[in-house]
Amino acid sequence: MECLMTGQAVQIDTTRPHPARMYDWYLGGKDNYPVDEEMGRQMLTLDPRVPVMARVNRAFMHRATRWLADSGVRQFLDIGTGIPTEPNLHQIAQQTAPGARVVYCDNDPIVLAHAAALLRGTDEGATEYLQADVRDPDAILEGARKVLDFTRPVALSLVALLHFVPDEDGAHDLVRRLLAELPSGSHLVMTHATADFTPEESKAATEKLRAAGVTLALRSREEFTRFFDGLDLVEPGVEVPHRWHPELGEPVPGQDDGVIPGYGAVGRKP
Repeated sequence: MECLMTGQAVQIDTTRPHPARMYDWYLGGKDNYPVDEEMGRQMLTLDPRVPVMARVNRAFMHRATRWLADSGVRQFLDIGTGIPTEPNLHQIAQQTAPGARVVYCDNDPIVLAHAAALLRGTDEGATEYLQADVRDPDAILEGARKVLDFTRPVALSLVALLHFVPDEDGAHDLVRRLLAELPSGSHLVMTHATADFTPEESKAATEKLRAAGVTLALRSREEFTRFFDGLDLVEPGVEVPHRWHPELGEPVPGQDDGVIPGYGAVGRKP
């Protein structure tokens, strides 16, 4: 299969950490650089449970995808895909619905290098990869239209992504722009880190990442909930991620050994 490209030059920057590669390091992967591991270790000194948080976010994505597929959703647009770990979103969706169509999107060239692995889906469905940045919603929508039918519901997945997009870049407007193109019955799937539970550690983490060139925009419960304005929240609404429909997946070891400083939710477009 071919990847859907936006036309920009692809170059790997190994001089500063990248969230996708740090996430890979937290999950025990090998597709990261010393700069990513160094920053990851600094994050662990502030909160040793960061790897648990990464796994909790991944598990939320699995459960939400399973819930959506069971509810009849057959199209998925996953922005901020990250470096592949199994099972991926398309494997969860196509296990329930072999004909499901999935478009992955990320801005890290390392993810592009692994796109072949991402694209191993069912013959009945479609699995494609788009190299683009969430800050360019028009490019994402243009690429996604080549695979997805925007007259039918689409699940827009933004898991552990928008806390890297500051208010100056219009995070809420970006989500509204993406949702505006999707029909009734579409869903927004999100998790987001917050400083609500760990203000001191979160402030220190934000400052460390900013010094390394990574923006961290931790949002409150109210600010997170605003992403779902105009949508009908799926029960149980906004929750700590591992408490959202826990019956749909296996618990992450260590998830109950302290606070998970983040929120997760799924909303349906009327």
